[in-house]
Amino acid sequence: MLIDTHAHLNDKRFDEDLDDVLERALLADVQTIVNVGYDLESSRRAIALAEDFDFLYAAVCLHPHDSRELDKHLLQQFRELCAHPRVVAVGETGLDFHYDNSPREDQRRAFAEFIHLAGEVGLPLIVHDRDAHADCLAILDKESAPGQRVVFHCFSGNADFARECVARGYVLGVAGLVTFPKEQRLPQAVQAVGLANLVVETDCPYLAPQTHRGKRNEPSYIIATLAKVAELTGVSYDDCAAATTATARGLYGI
Repeated sequence: MLIDTHAHLNDKRFDEDLDDVLERALLADVQTIVNVGYDLESSRRAIALAEDFDFLYAAVCLHPHDSRELDKHLLQQFRELCAHPRVVAVGETGLDFHYDNSPREDQRRAFAEFIHLAGEVGLPLIVHDRDAHADCLAILDKESAPGQRVVFHCFSGNADFARECVARGYVLGVAGLVTFPKEQRLPQAVQAVGLANLVVETDCPYLAPQTHRGKRNEPSYIIATLAKVAELTGVSYDDCAAATTATARGLYGI
């Protein structure tokens, strides 16, 4: 029984065949999917999907790309969405210093606001971190509450950064990137921290694993990522599935 801890089935690329995508997910034993919002519309769409399908859950937030748009009114709208019973996390939020689609100070400000919101409503935080490892940790160190649940989605750091995150009690989300033949840092990070600190995700429709490279990603493809994590951590596929599922359930309270 698998959990895709980070998907975007609220993306328009799933509009025409969502039922087929969900059927393939269930056939692959993916029995829980967390759909993650990246703006107000996609967050509402994630909630609507969770209302329609009892194995789907929602996370709500504003992506770092659009941090410049965050004001008190918009933050209040996200706060109200967090009260919905199908919402299990605040995210994705964080920093993206690769594209810098919003000024970095706006990104830092929005990240701090959503850290506070997650603490206020008692939900875990889904962190987007691209080329901003040190800044993400510094803001979390300053702004997060003791014991706050945090997952670094689509983890992209090295083994040392992975150890720093795990030392703080954070969970690492492993996506299809770990299956890419030329990728070295993520496999090393996975081995450095061990299975107990990991969950698996697709980040679909992005980052399809090597077995489906170049295609639209979907939750059923998570089995390739899980198989690679099992190989790297030296356990069976079933034991890897059980461990990552248990960690995901604890993280999201599902």
